[in-house]
Amino acid sequence: MTRIDSQRLTRRTLLGAAAVLVSRPWTSAAHAAPPGYDQWRDVFRAKAEARGISEATYTRVMGRTEPDMSVFTKMRNQPEFNEQAWQYINRRVSDWRLIAGKEALQKNGAVFSRIERDFGVERGTLLALWGVESAYGDPLVQQNHMRPVFPSLAALAWNEPRRKTYWETELINALKIVQRGWSTPDEMRGSWAGAMGHTQWMPEVWLNVGFDYDGDGRVSPFGKPDDALGSTARYLVNRGKYHRNEHWGYEVRTSGVSAGGSRSYDAWGSAGVKRADGQPFPQPNATAQLWTPVPGGPSFLLGPNFYAVRSYNPSMNYALAIVHLGDRILGGSPFIQPFPGSERALTLAEVQEMQTRLTRQGFDTGGNDGRVGNDTMKAIKDFQLKSGLTPADGYGGLKVLARLRQGS
Repeated sequence: MTRIDSQRLTRRTLLGAAAVLVSRPWTSAAHAAPPGYDQWRDVFRAKAEARGISEATYTRVMGRTEPDMSVFTKMRNQPEFNEQAWQYINRRVSDWRLIAGKEALQKNGAVFSRIERDFGVERGTLLALWGVESAYGDPLVQQNHMRPVFPSLAALAWNEPRRKTYWETELINALKIVQRGWSTPDEMRGSWAGAMGHTQWMPEVWLNVGFDYDGDGRVSPFGKPDDALGSTARYLVNRGKYHRNEHWGYEVRTSGVSAGGSRSYDAWGSAGVKRADGQPFPQPNATAQLWTPVPGGPSFLLGPNFYAVRSYNPSMNYALAIVHLGDRILGGSPFIQPFPGSERALTLAEVQEMQTRLTRQGFDTGGNDGRVGNDTMKAIKDFQLKSGLTPADGYGGLKVLARLRQGS
C-alpha cells in the first residue's frame, strides 16, 4: 500500500518502509513480555469483545502474541534519502518495473480487462500500483521483507500514545479478519505498520473495501492477485472518486500560463496550454488543474483520476510516479520536458552492474536483480560518503556508476 508521517496515516505504508525489515517469529517463548503488556492485553480484551471479537478468537490470536517492540525504532528511523522529484520518479519508473509490468499484464490480461469493464479503472494505473507496492506480487518480497502483523499492531495499540485509538481499531480489524476465516495470523504478514499483500492493504481496507473478486469464497490480498486488484480498483472509485473512461492527465506546455484552479481542457487550450506531444485533448469538457512540480521542469494538467491515485498515498510525487509508470508500461513515452539537473534513468543492465560493483567493494545491496530498494540505496549512500561524492543522497545514477567503474 506508502508512508506514515507525523501528521497523517494513509491506508497503508509504502513497501519501501518494509524493505529493510527482517522476518521474526510472531511469538517467542524465550522472551518475557515487556512490563505492563500482559495487563494491557487483558484490559484490551473487553474492548475487542465489545466490538464483536469472540473470546475464542481473542484467545487464539492475542493469547500467544508478544509485542514487536522494534516497530518503534522503525517508526522513528524510517529511511530518508531526500530524493528530488526526478530521482523519485526515475527510481520507481525503472527499467525493471517496465519489463516486469509488461509481463504481469500479459499474464493477467483477463483480470485487467474485467476490472476495466466493472470499474472503469485504467489497467496502467493498477499495474503501476501493483508494481510499486509489491513488485507485482513477487513472493520473495513477502518472504524476505514482511513480518507477522499482529505483534506489530499489538505493540502500537499498547504503547504508541499519539494514535492509540487508530492502532487499537486496526488491531480489532485484523482480529475480525481472522474471525471471519479470511486469513490466519501466520499468513498475515506485512510491513511494520500492518500493510499487507499485493497492493498493501491496511486491515481496515481489507475489511471494508476488499471483496471476493475471484469467487473463491474468501477475501485476500495474498495469493492470486484478483481480490487485491479488483478491490483496489473499488477503493479508487469509492474513496478516490475515480472517473470512468477518463485519463489521469497530460504533460503540457504552458506558454507562460499560470495555475489557476480547475478548468476544462478546452478552456486551458484556449488560454494557451497545449499537450507536450502536440496531440489534442480527447475529452475537452473534462476538467483539470495545472501543476508544475519544479520550476523549469515539466508541467501537467491533472484530472480527477490523478487525485484518485493520490488518495492511495498523499504524496504528489507518488501519484505522478504511478500514473507515469502506468503510461510507460502501456507504451507511452518519457516526459518530453526534462527536470532541471536530471539524469536519464539507468537501464536494467546498468543497475545490475552498479549493484554488482557495489557488492564487490563491500557495500551490500541485497542482490543484483536490477531493483533499487532501501538496501541498494543505503549501499549507494555509504559508497557516496566513502568516495566523497556529493550530495550523498542514495541515488544511483550515471555519476555513481561512473565512479564505481573508475574504482574497478
